[in-house]
Amino acid sequence: MKILRFVGVLRFRRLKPSVSALLLMCLLAALPLPAFAAKKIIFDTDPGSDDALALMLALNSPELDVRAITVVPGNVTAAMGLENALHMVSLANRCDIPVAAGAQHPLFQKMITAEFWHGKNGLANVELAPSKCKVDSRFGPDLIIQLVHASPHEITLVPVGPLTNIALAVEKDPSIVPLVKEVILMGGSISGGNVNAAAEANIYNDPEAAQIVFQAGWPVTMVGLEVGDKALFTQKYLDQLGQTHGPINDFIYAVAKYLVNLSGTFGSPGAPMYDPSAVAVAIDPTLVKVQEMHVDVETRGEFTRGETVGNRHGMVERNVLRGDRYVIEGVDKVSPNAKVCVDVDADRFLQLFVSRIRGK
Repeated sequence: MKILRFVGVLRFRRLKPSVSALLLMCLLAALPLPAFAAKKIIFDTDPGSDDALALMLALNSPELDVRAITVVPGNVTAAMGLENALHMVSLANRCDIPVAAGAQHPLFQKMITAEFWHGKNGLANVELAPSKCKVDSRFGPDLIIQLVHASPHEITLVPVGPLTNIALAVEKDPSIVPLVKEVILMGGSISGGNVNAAAEANIYNDPEAAQIVFQAGWPVTMVGLEVGDKALFTQKYLDQLGQTHGPINDFIYAVAKYLVNLSGTFGSPGAPMYDPSAVAVAIDPTLVKVQEMHVDVETRGEFTRGETVGNRHGMVERNVLRGDRYVIEGVDKVSPNAKVCVDVDADRFLQLFVSRIRGK
């Protein structure tokens, strides 16, 4: 109302149009900007060490509004993962965020845990104080379904572990698929695996769940090994993180130091930033270069189970049986179902991570 009165005064005084415009621009510039609309995310996690880095990045980034944390087994058991998630939200003073237990095992195979990489407690053997936060009573997939329906077209799913919880939510209520804004997942690779020659760990831990998620029909961004293997958290970034102190800063420094040292024993100059990369893409998609392609997950191969198979050319040959043989009759177009991250501005991503954690 005050702006309208001011504009009326300008007209009444019959100032030159150029002067009136200048005064009006100055007035508008002095007004407070509208509230920043943060991206609503559900963080689905198997809280190991790089999950801790990813969660703290999410909680300390104003671009993201973490609406829930759902826990899945992977790096550690479901019970240990739930405990770790509660410890971390307590450290961050975010007991307002619901933390819910999800699946207790993969859909069809035995669970594989990775204390070898993440320490006996999953958090690089760093002990946190007992949690002040309480577990939410809802089942993780049910919580996902409920929140998606409560905020249609607004929720981004950010799973950084095996995709069991996401698949269970889709299987129970397929109507959430068109209501989810997007899925930004850490998992997969189109250039070889990290648990074997073909498969990345999150996909390998539940290939059937991953296939459900990739074929669901919603917008998927696959942030795979191509990102994390290029974005190495080296001693340079560790030193930057160690220049400041705070409860979160010191916790993340200890975890990152463990990962950097562990990577060094295998000849790597730094720790791959796998799980934080998905959160970083949710914050700033310009950090990565993507290529649209159709991705399937191999669920039967003896040597390739868990491989994410990307169709880079967007077509397949059409073979028709003629007598005792198949004859190629043409090619069929294959529609992309995912944006696959193929490159990353590694330094900008790592500086973003350090800047968000420092002093927290």
